[in-house]
This record gives sequence, C-alpha cells and structure tokens, in this order.
Amino acid sequence: MSQVTVVGAGIGGLATAIAFTRIGWQVQVLERAPALTVPGAGLSLWPNALRALDALGIGDQVRARAREDGSAGIRDSRGAWLSTFDVPALKARYGLPIMVHRADLLDILRHAIPAGSVRTGVTVTEARGDGTVTHSAGESRADLVVGADGINSVVRRAVAGTVRPVYAGYTAWRVIVTPKRPITDLGETWGRGLRFGYAALADDRVYCFGVANRPEGAPSTGLAELRDLFAGWHDPIPALLADADPAAVLHHDIYRLPDLRTFVAGRIALLGDAAHAMSPNLGQGACQALEDAVVLARIATDSGDLARYDLARRPRTRMIAARSDRLGTVGQLSARPVVAARDAVMRLIPPAAQFRALAPVLDWEP
Repeated sequence: MSQVTVVGAGIGGLATAIAFTRIGWQVQVLERAPALTVPGAGLSLWPNALRALDALGIGDQVRARAREDGSAGIRDSRGAWLSTFDVPALKARYGLPIMVHRADLLDILRHAIPAGSVRTGVTVTEARGDGTVTHSAGESRADLVVGADGINSVVRRAVAGTVRPVYAGYTAWRVIVTPKRPITDLGETWGRGLRFGYAALADDRVYCFGVANRPEGAPSTGLAELRDLFAGWHDPIPALLADADPAAVLHHDIYRLPDLRTFVAGRIALLGDAAHAMSPNLGQGACQALEDAVVLARIATDSGDLARYDLARRPRTRMIAARSDRLGTVGQLSARPVVAARDAVMRLIPPAAQFRALAPVLDWEP
C-alpha cells in the first residue's frame, strides 16, 4: 500500500488526508500543536471550494453547518453603495458562497479520516526529496510527503530554499459577535485605508473583520482600537463592535508568499499556504488549499507525476493571489483624492462586469 506523510493538520492537510484515504493510501498527518484547537473565526467557501468538498465526499455535511452568503456588494463608510453584485446571476451560474465557522469545517474534515491518522505534538525539522521526514518523534518515510504546514513551512525549504513572507502593508482584526438584534444587510465597507466586513454564520452569530494600513508589527489595543477606527461608520458596524467580546478579538498582520518557481521536488509536494499563501481579499486561501488536495490525489492516482500537479496548480494559484493583492491595494488606498476617484469609478462598474470578473476563479471543476 502506498503511503503519504502530510505535514500540518490545517484545512489543506486534513483535506489531503481525506483525498488520499479515498484512493486507498495509508495516511499519516504530523501536527506540531499539542491538540487540534481552532481560533474563533469565520470562513468563506466559494463555489469552487464547494466542488472540491463534494469531490471529497463531505460537501453536504459542510453546507448543513453553514449559511449562504448573499452579500450584495461594497459600501462606503456612510452606507452608500460603491459596487453591487448580481446575486441572482451568481446563484444561478455557480451557486452562492457559504460562511462557516472554521472550527466546524475542521471538525468535519478530521472526522472524515481514520482515527489515529493525526499525530499531534510532533514537530517536523526537515523533509527530504526521498520521502523522509525528520521530526521530534523520530523519522518517517513515505512514497509522498505533502507540505501543508502553512506560510512558515519547514517542508518548503526542501523545495524552494529559504523564502521569506512579504508583509502586505495592512493588518487585520477578526471577531465573532453575538448581536443583540438580527443582522441582515451583510457585506463589506471601504473607507480611506480602512475596510470592514460582516457576514452571518449558521447560528445567527456574525463574523466581522476590520482591516487597516499599519507598519509591520505595530501593537494593537484590540477591540478598543476597532471601535475607535470604525466609530461613525454606517449601521450596524458600531453596534456589532459594541456587542463584541474583547477577549474574542484576533489580530494578525497580513502576509503573502512570493511566487515560487515550483511546488514540487522529488517526492515532496507543497499545498495551501505552504505553496501560495495569499492575502485574504478574495476569500480564496482555504478554497485553493481544498482544490490543491483534490488535484494532488487525482494525479497520484493517474500517474504519480508531480510535475503535472505543479503545472495544474501553480499558474492558477499565482493568478488568484495576484488578483487578491490588487484588490487589497485598491481597497486600502488612503489619499483622499485617490479614494474619491476610486469610489467614483467603482460606482460606474455594472454588476455584470463584477460577475464576469469572478468567472476565472469560480469556473474550476475537479
């Protein structure tokens, strides 16, 4: 029986474990954390990711614990529309994205692989192209090693050498709120160097995020800073922040990976953030990791030629990462005249054009 060692038990790593279990491989997942705990955050899964989940046999389980995201577009800080989406056309052509709690998705993923497949508390120190992985519990050998160990991947060193993540120029806060009144007008709001977004989860809690231009590593006061930054913005943003729990706020600077020359070397393949960590502006980070897992397992079944995986995944993820970067650059503009010009142009873009722009991202089929 063929064996695969997966390094990292995040979304991409667990999805890979499911995909290879389904094709009859023996799977071992090595995770350095002592337990599979998940911070409280929401996650958008677009139709391309839902097709990947269907290919893994768990799409309906995820949908049952999620909520359709029918966000209608982007507003300015006063609540006036800058850009609207053709939601009926999107639903008819692709289906709507869904919002799910990250913990719910990971719970479904880990229960879809055999018990005992995940070894926690194991820190990987080296991977080699012959399929050997050195770690804190000894050494593992496999026919394939999958680096799913995130933006600071150890496995990636064997494929691409030392690669330093690049700071995007902005920082983000995330929080899940239990609002005192129902929230129905979901979406994203852009200001000058600031953005705020909110979307409902299946249990009527609301996932919120804020983004601000900041020097790398700048400290944050958490919820107090969020309330100050977005005071005076349109309803229900101040109300959501008023209902938030300060202890629930997560804060992280945003980084991306430079483009890699390859995702594979010898018996090693990279996926997810280890291969193509991207800014979150398109909501495609987890979606692309799910695609990676499905494609890698299919190629392992067809021929085992990892060059085909690299050819299939690197150009696509590079395109999506570049689009996400551009969107973030536009969204984080801060000079008053430039922002005024941006907003004026956005109001002129028809919803049909927004829909067409999404096609190269959402048209993917497993």
